[in-house]
Parts: sequence; structure tokens; C-alpha cells
Amino acid sequence: MTEFTGERVIPGEVNDDLWAEHIARYAFASSFAEGRSVLDVGCGAGYGAAELATHACSVAVIDVASDATEYASKNYQPTNVHYAQASALSLPFRDQAFDLITAFEVIEHLSDSKPMLAEARRVLRPGGLFLVSTPNRLYYAESRAKDGPNPFHAHEFECEEFRAELAAFFPSVTLLLQNRLESFAFYPQALTYGPARARLDGTRGTAEQGHFFIAICSTQPPANVDTFVYVPRAANMLREREQHIQLLNQELAQTQAWLDRANLERQKLLEAHDKLNKHLKEQNRWAQGLERDFKAAMERVVALQDELRAEQERGREVAANYDRKISSLEKESLQTAEWAAETDGTLAAKC
Repeated sequence: MTEFTGERVIPGEVNDDLWAEHIARYAFASSFAEGRSVLDVGCGAGYGAAELATHACSVAVIDVASDATEYASKNYQPTNVHYAQASALSLPFRDQAFDLITAFEVIEHLSDSKPMLAEARRVLRPGGLFLVSTPNRLYYAESRAKDGPNPFHAHEFECEEFRAELAAFFPSVTLLLQNRLESFAFYPQALTYGPARARLDGTRGTAEQGHFFIAICSTQPPANVDTFVYVPRAANMLREREQHIQLLNQELAQTQAWLDRANLERQKLLEAHDKLNKHLKEQNRWAQGLERDFKAAMERVVALQDELRAEQERGREVAANYDRKISSLEKESLQTAEWAAETDGTLAAKC
């Protein structure tokens, strides 16, 4: 489990926003974990168990996937954390074994969440808390409109559906919204400092517009739940945002330069295309002229052939006339010769 596929968050393999979104839930849960026996259901990469272990007396960690528990046990090894491969639908623990149970981003992976909720109720001590989170189906579908549904999610919840599902097993359900808010922080320069105070002047939107739902479930109403604000590890968000905008502007300028070059190349190609079209049109006109000349020449050849045949016919007719004339002259000559001979004979006889 070294590559982020969308099923589990892996430290170092996701962007800072996604990481902060997930670790914030465990930071919130840690405020309830002080000195308690904790169960983390669906540990994933194990970073949440390590966060809980800094406050809890002991942390039992399960995941149905062996590669998840192997990765977690190798990368997060607090002495008070114990890993096991097990299903959330059949927890391998005795009744009322834990003061605090967390199941963050697990319930939406189940086609039927009732067995998990029944098991959580079974192993939770009286007065204990069960913290369970899930993305708001309405917001999640909107945010994933481009990428499509998460293939690892079997059933996503809307606000009241989520509340009703939990209330069927836990008499007390306090539903919180997890949203990313714009804020200002005042903190000392030192790396370590005491607990932080937070002030919220109100939020906008409704539960249906929330990003994630986090429910605090128990068999009896819990004490007042304080608003919890998690500030990601960042120095100056405004400065970082401005630097990010500057980087985006540089990338935009580079993209614009590429686009300008592409447009210039396109214009050159269009001009070359136009030039080629003009050349083709000229070649077509020249070819059409050749075709007309060739056609005219062929027509002249046919006419000359006709004239030649007519001249030959007239020549044959003249030759035939000559032949007839010669034959007539020869006949006349023969007759004249005969007459002369006959005349000569007559004259000789008289003498």
C-alpha cells in the first residue's frame, strides 16, 4: 500500500489539503482520548492511530485489509498501539471494552452499515463515545462531478439519513459539520505553545451544504462539545496563496506563450495551405488548358484524316478516269491503226 488510489489516504502521496482534511478528524478525536482505551476502526495507513496514541492510554487498531495493517504497523509503532486485521462487522473484542471508538470514512464503504453500528454499540462502555464521519453525499457528488462517483464507496449519506441510521443504535447523536473555513491565527514564533482558543462569528450554509458529517454517538448525552478548529501545518496561508497565484500566473504566461507559438505555427500552416491551394488551382487551369488543346488537336487530326480520305477518293476517281481515257485512246489508236492498214491494203491493190 504505497500508492494513493482514492480508497485510503497515504501520507506523502496526497496534496496538503486532502491530508489536512483527514488528520483534522483525528486531531479532533484526540481531545476525547486523554487516558482512555480507544478503538480505531478502519485504520487505513495508521496515521490516525499514531495521533490518538499521543493522548490515549491504549489504542486498538483494526482494518479489514491486511496490506493496510501491515503498512500501519511498519510505519507507526507507538508502544501503546496494537494492530489487528479484522472486520468492522465482527469486532474481535469483548463487550464494553472501549471508552472511545473512532470510525472515520468507513461507513460509506459498507453496503449495510447496521452490523458495524451494532458492533460499535456492543464494545462501547457506558458513557463512552463513538465518533463516526462520512462525506455529505450532496456536496461530495458535486465536488466529484468531473471525476464521477468514488468506486470504493458503497453507500453515501445525506444529513438526516446519516442521523437516523446512527440514532437507531445510539440514543444520543450529536451531529457536527466539518468544513474548511477562512480564518486568522495569532501564535508565538516558538515551535511549541499551549492550547489555542478559537472564536467563530458564525458560519454560512446549512447542514446539507456541509463537506463532511462527524457524529458523536453515545448511550447518554455527552457534556457540552466545544467547537474545534484545526490549523494545518502552514506558515502564512495568504502568502502561500499569493505565491501559488504567482506560480499559476507564470504557468499561465508560459501556456499563453505556447499558445501564441502554436497560433503562429497554425497561421504559417494556413498560409502554406492557401499557397498550395493557389498552386493547385493554377495547375488545374494549366491542365484544363492542355486538355482543351489536346481535344482541339484531336479534332484537327480527325478533320485532316477525313480530308485525306476525301483526297484519296478523288485521286482514285481521277486515276480511274485516266485509266478509262487511256483505254479509250488505245482502242481508238487500235481502230486507227486497223483503218490505216486497211487503207494501205486498198491503196496497194489499186496500184
